[in-house]
Amino acid sequence: MQRPLIAVLIASAFLTLTAQAADLVQVYQQALANDATYASARSSLAAGEERITQGRSGLLPNISASGSNLRNDGYNAGPDGTFGLFLTDSRTKYHSNSYTVSLAQPLFDWNAWQTYQQSKLVQATSEATFAQAQQDLILRVAQAYFDVLTAQDNLTSTQAQKVATTEQLASAKRNFEVGTQTITDTHEAQAAYDLVVAQEFAAINDLDNKRTALAVVIGKASGELAPLRTGVTIEPPSPAAVDPWISSAESQNFSVVAAGLNLEIAKREISRSRAGHMPTVNLVANRTHQYNTGVNAPGTTANNNAIGVTWSVPLFSGFAVTSKVRENIALEDKARNDLEATKRNATQTARQAFLGMTSGLAQVKALEAAEVSSKSSLDSNKLGYQVGVRINIDVLNAQKLLYSTQKDLSKARYDTIMNGLRLKSAAGSLREEDLQPVNALLQH
Repeated sequence: MQRPLIAVLIASAFLTLTAQAADLVQVYQQALANDATYASARSSLAAGEERITQGRSGLLPNISASGSNLRNDGYNAGPDGTFGLFLTDSRTKYHSNSYTVSLAQPLFDWNAWQTYQQSKLVQATSEATFAQAQQDLILRVAQAYFDVLTAQDNLTSTQAQKVATTEQLASAKRNFEVGTQTITDTHEAQAAYDLVVAQEFAAINDLDNKRTALAVVIGKASGELAPLRTGVTIEPPSPAAVDPWISSAESQNFSVVAAGLNLEIAKREISRSRAGHMPTVNLVANRTHQYNTGVNAPGTTANNNAIGVTWSVPLFSGFAVTSKVRENIALEDKARNDLEATKRNATQTARQAFLGMTSGLAQVKALEAAEVSSKSSLDSNKLGYQVGVRINIDVLNAQKLLYSTQKDLSKARYDTIMNGLRLKSAAGSLREEDLQPVNALLQH
């Protein structure tokens, strides 16, 4: 008798675990593993980390080896073109084996030096770009998560309004049958019911679209999500002034950092292109070994060792170097303007997010008060409808106002939380740990 009971308890526990709603941190962990955009950024980082090694290679020794192993067999024909008829015919047959080992160490190569300096900047740029991709993933996951919750709230509110409208329609029909209300009340209730049914279909479609958008980020269907707890308190931004956030955005925003590095790379490119007018000096050393043997000659061996310095000075290249310098000067100016545009965009984003968060907190507070007032208004209209001092449309309007206020309140909370995350992202301080306070606001 105990085995079936134990099996039921285990099955119940399993169903409880599988039915548990996923929270924001869990969804983010899924996105880390499955998001294709983030995976692409991670691969770009891995590629960028190889640039320093490649750039340094131009400053290190270049060692090479070459050789040959040849067997030759031939003859010289006599005057009549035949072999072996005259003493003037001769046969050649020999074996040659040789190899050369060479070493070249750059002593002065301005192009290689600037390339190495650029490689360090390129790797730093890839790191900044990847850090920005990490922040973008946090924002995309949070936005998709709260978009689903917003669509769920809209659907829940619409369905609650449908239930209330259905009750009002049934009440209006009964009252019309007994003669206490006119047909107008019935038509108004019917129109309200038809409208809310249409809104329900739209809300279902919107929820499906939002779930699909979240699935694109996390790589699979999201399932149920943990909603926001009732009456949560959202912390205001710290510091409470906008200027520190703007200052941080101008210097620490990862897009600004990457743009600044691109400017430094452009400056190095000018110097690298000017290397076309500069000499190059290399230390060279090589060893050559050759062994020959033939049918008419004993084996001979030749060895040669050489060490010294080689140099090369460009004299004229058809004005190509001068043109390349002018091109790179223009590209440096472009990079400088791109940096300024990126700074302005970062400061604008930080200011908008800060104002959006502060105004959102005020909006949440006002909507919380409006929700209380709307509930009182609905209760009063229901009571007035029961005693005959209010008509059916008054109750419907009060219900619609309450549901609309509740939807606006939920949306204001989601937007305020997202503006807080965007503010940290614009300032370059958004980290995975910042999801924990947001996650604590959810109903687990």
